Order: sequence, then structure tokens, then C-alpha cells
Amino acid sequence: MRHAFLAAGLAALMSTTAIAGEQAAAPAAAPAANANPLLATWTGPYGGVPPWDKVKPELFPQAFEVALAERAADYARIANDPARPTFANTFVPMQNAGERLGRVMTLFGVMTGNMNTPAYQKIDREWSPKLAAAQDRITFDPKLFARIEAIYQARDTSGLNAQQKRLVTRTYDMFVRQGAKLDAAQKAQLSQYNQQLATAFSEFSEKLLGDEGKAILVTDERQLAGVPDSVKAVAKAAATERGQTGWAIVNTRSAVDPVLTFATDRALREKVWRGFVNRGDNGDANDTNATIARIVKLRADRAHLLGFKTHADWRMQDTMAKTPAAAMNLMMRVWPAAKARVAEEVRDMQAIADKDGGAKITIEPWDYRFYQEKVRKSRYDLDQAELKPYFELNNIIQGSLYAANRLYGLNFKEITGTVPVFEPNMRVWHVTDRAGKEVGLFYRDDFARTGKRSGAWANTYRSQRNLPPVRNVLSSNNNNFAKGAPGEPILISLDDAETLFHEFGHAIHAMLQNVYYPGLAGTPRDFVEYPSQVNEHWLLTRDVLDKYARHYQTKAAMPQALLDKIKASETFNQGFATTEYLSSAIVDMKLHTVADGVVDPDRFERETLAEIGMPKELVMRHRLPQFNHLFSSDSYSAGYYSYLWSETMDADTFAAFEEAGSPWDKATADRFAKVLLSTGNETDRADAYRAFRGRDPDVNALLKQRGFPTR
Repeated sequence: MRHAFLAAGLAALMSTTAIAGEQAAAPAAAPAANANPLLATWTGPYGGVPPWDKVKPELFPQAFEVALAERAADYARIANDPARPTFANTFVPMQNAGERLGRVMTLFGVMTGNMNTPAYQKIDREWSPKLAAAQDRITFDPKLFARIEAIYQARDTSGLNAQQKRLVTRTYDMFVRQGAKLDAAQKAQLSQYNQQLATAFSEFSEKLLGDEGKAILVTDERQLAGVPDSVKAVAKAAATERGQTGWAIVNTRSAVDPVLTFATDRALREKVWRGFVNRGDNGDANDTNATIARIVKLRADRAHLLGFKTHADWRMQDTMAKTPAAAMNLMMRVWPAAKARVAEEVRDMQAIADKDGGAKITIEPWDYRFYQEKVRKSRYDLDQAELKPYFELNNIIQGSLYAANRLYGLNFKEITGTVPVFEPNMRVWHVTDRAGKEVGLFYRDDFARTGKRSGAWANTYRSQRNLPPVRNVLSSNNNNFAKGAPGEPILISLDDAETLFHEFGHAIHAMLQNVYYPGLAGTPRDFVEYPSQVNEHWLLTRDVLDKYARHYQTKAAMPQALLDKIKASETFNQGFATTEYLSSAIVDMKLHTVADGVVDPDRFERETLAEIGMPKELVMRHRLPQFNHLFSSDSYSAGYYSYLWSETMDADTFAAFEEAGSPWDKATADRFAKVLLSTGNETDRADAYRAFRGRDPDVNALLKQRGFPTR
């Protein structure tokens, strides 16, 4: 389960890339606006590229004002058209409305995620509620909605083709879900909720980023006993960056996990673990609990105003699962097996801890990764540190490109240095298809730094479309790999390598898209992670390993014996992996089915975990105070279950390749690309899956993949 890419939702349907709105621009601003590079059409090769080298925070307020006003005029022309509403005079111009604003919002969204400084935080706080209010003015425009509704009512009798009918239906449903049918007083109240939520999301993100920028300084190298030299080199570089002497363990997962896995100093492990799991929960200026409580309450009130029992019921209208009950049913089918496996894993770890000598200990959460490695070594003769030399970052990147070429015919030519980037370590590739036709560009921003949010994700700077003006793709991956000292090889863990392939799966999905209407590009939340999770499977294929997972010193390919150990251990520790993820997903769903939305986040987390029997030896992968998926936007709220939902399809999909006899089976890859990856949301995704597999996904494939009992 990896961090996800940002879905468009309403923005996709309206052909913009983020929530936005409009204010009238003062005439006097026009001359200055002409000089604002954020407002310029993207120029240069490859269909035009983002002007990352010209982006500055102080340029955004004016860019917002001008672009919002332009979009207001776009929609006003549609709403006030005296001609009878038709698909051609309403829906087609809606697909093209606000394009300049879409570009500005893309630039701003990327900068606040990747290069977030106090200047950007200030703009985010100021403009988030304004943008939310302005978006509401479009959704609530009675003239615009009357045209949409008239076309919707005549959708079966007006000669629309299947794609046009689906676009009309989805747009109408979306406007209704967003409040278009409310009366004037209700619309005013809803807009207040949306503005308050936008402010709270910005506040949460800023506080969490503050805690993730902290680090634990180690001045005595003896405390780092057991930690691999490559990990210590990264910590040394982090300390140097901060002007400190020693080793800085930054409060992010990529820096913390290796210490928890290898450090023999138990006191250091506990200190690092507590710092990490208590992000946002320290009762200080960065504490997020009050912000979370406000968000949950506002969401519940908004859902009631829109006619739904809970926020989860409202959010899940446009998903494959459809209802909170369906999502909970899948999660609770897996939960007992995961919890039972944790008990087995703890028994194995405790047995080794008892034999270690010295002071007797009981396995605690800061011991789990450390002793699981000892069990892995004992049972499979497999040491994670033994794997890292085979996963040099540049090689694994090349392996991911190779797999995409062999499976889907995508060709990658690196052009780093020829187009603007926002950070000097970024790399860029030009992408073409089997016939040599341009697909677009692929950008990589791989390294952790101050001001960059934690985790891994994908962005699409520009989505493909065949509706004129035809557009190619500008896709990106963003990771938080630890960058060591200059000249040192960048060795990543097997887990990091899987993350790299996962995020690249999102990019492949974007690059293979072939839709006509941009409003049919975005997919349901519980489908979004599916293509990326499928792509993880190709990392450990023998072909990729032989060509790219070569020892960074000896250049030797990974021995088959070592790969056999990895394969034999694939279901190892699945109790831990499943339970830490699934507890987060269950708490998310239960939190957002509290009807009145009145919660004390800390108490709710404790009581819910006790209710489901959370093992005491581990914690949620994302505790509520740092659950960025849920509280930096609405994007994954009542939706974190989607990784499991997607994984059910993912496991069953790779089984199709296995049944065909090879992970590289061309007929299966072609069918997968044609039916599922290229079609956006042009058809119902459940129907598309059935067209690919001949049936609904089989949950037993997921259970088998994780080594749990099937039934």
C-alpha cells in the first residue's frame, strides 16, 4: 500500500486541475498580468512545458485573480447563452473552461507539495477559502445547472453517443452531490462549510509539515551500532544540511524505518519511534487534534445539508464500493486473519528476544521491525541489508522504464537539462509509443528535503485529451528517498524499490490514457491505486533483476538463491504490514460514519482500536494526528480502504498474467492496457474489469497473495 496520486474529481469534469473559482480582475491589473509568467501559455517543445524556473510565490495572488476572472467569464458565456441547451454549446465549452486557471493551480499544487516554504503556506492559508467559495459560485449557478439538467433529462432522446451520455450523467450527478439543487440559504451555508474546511486543510498540512521537519540528533556513533553505513551516511548528510555535528534522524518514514530495523540501541529505537508516531500529537503549536475535530464536524454537517447520513455515505457515491458497508465488509473479512498472523509473528520475535540474553524484554512497537529482521534472518537466511547493494536507485529507475517498454511499448529518452525543473536533482524523459508518436514527458523528483511533504505520490501536470485542442501528457513521480553525500551510491531498500514501481504505475496509467473528453479522465478513488499496485509485480521478475538489479560494486546480477529467499519470504510479516495499514483504513471509515461528527480524535482512535482488538505491539500506519491522506483535503477521507479494494483487483489481475504463462504475456498486457488503463472513466470501472477478467475480482487472490487462509 503506497501513497497515492492526486485525483481530479470535480476539477477533471470541469477541465481544471484543482478546486478553483473567480473574482473580477481590476482593469489596471492587465498590463502587469501580461508580464506574469504563471499566466502565460506553456510554450517550448513537447506541446509546451511548465515554466518551473519562473515560479515564485509572490506571483500567485495576481495569477489567481486574473485566471479566476477569466474562468468566470468562460462559465458566464455558457450559462447565459440564449440558444437552447445542447451538448455542443454547453458540455463542450465546459471541457475547455478555465484552462489558464488549471495551469496556475497545477503550478501552485506542485509547489505546496514539493517546495513548501512559509511564503507558500501564507498564500495557501489566504487563498484556499477564496478558491473554495469561487468554485461554489460555479456549482451553485442556477442558469448553468438548468442547462446541465435540461441536457441530462434529454440524454436518451437527443442522439448522444455513449461517451457523451456518460459525461452528461456524471456531470449532472456531481453537480447534485455538490449542492446545485439546494435553495439559496442552504447554498450559502454549504459554501461556508467548504471555505472553513479549505482553511482547516491548509492548517493541518502546515502543522504536520512543521513536525516532519524535525530531527533527532545523535552525537555518539556508538548509539548507531547495527545501522548500515549507507543509512549512517544519509543521517550524517542530514546533520550537515542542518549545520549540526553528528547524525540527524529526520522525522520521516524513509529516515526512521532503517533505524527501527537495524539499531541495536533499544533506547534510541524507542526515542525515534515515539518522535515519529507522535507527529501532530504533542500538545504544542503543531498539535493537529483540534484541527481534525473541526474537520470531522464540518464534514458531517456538510453531509447532512446535502441529504446524507454521514460524510462516508456522501463521499462513496462515486466509488466502486458504493457504500461504507461494502468497504467495511471487505476490510473485516481480512482483519481477523491479519490480526491472527500478528500474534504468530510476535511469538516468533519474542522467542528470539528471550534467547538474546541480557535484560529480558517484552516486544514493544519500537522492537517490531528490529526483531522481525532477526526472524527473517533465522527463518530465511535473508538480511535486508544484504539486498540493498542490488537496489541502486538509478538502476531501479531504468528497470521500471524497461518494464513499461516491454509491456506497453512506451519508449523513454532522457532529456534532463533541456526543460525547466523546480529542483536541480529532478530528471526528465521524453516518452513515445511503439509507433514513435509522442506521448509526453515524465518527470522524477526523488529526494527528501525540508519543505517537501512526506510519502510518495504522482502528479499529472497535464492530462491527455483528444478533444481539440489535443493534449499530450506531462506526468511526474515524487518520492522521499534519502540522498547521501555527493558521489555516494544511492542504495534503496526493497520496500523503497516497490514504492518506486508503484508510483511509476500511476505514471504509466496517465501515459496510456486515450480519452476524448477530459471530463472522463478521472477514475473512482478505489480504482486509482489499482494500476499502480499491479505495476509492483514486475520489480522482482527475473528479467528486470538480471538487467538492472545488479550489485553496485561487483555488477553481478542478484543470485537466484537470494531471489528464492525473497520469494519464500513474500508472505513473511504480512500480519504486521496488513494490520498497520488496515487499522488506519478501518479507523478512517468509522470516524467518517459518526453521524454528528463530534469526536475527540485521540480518544476515538484509542477506543476504536480497542474495539477491533488492535495488537498492542504495533500502531496504525498513519495515526489520526498525522493522517495526511484524510485531513489535508477530502481526497482520501472515507477512502483509505481503497488500497485494499484496489489490491483485490491487483492480485487477481497479476493472476491473469500467471495463468497466461508469463508476466510478459503480450496478449494479456495489450488487453489490460486497452480495456482498463487507456479508458479513463469512459465506462463503469466494474464493467471494465469484468470485460478484462471475465468476472468480478476474486478476493481469494488477495488472501493468497498475503499468505492468509482462503475460503
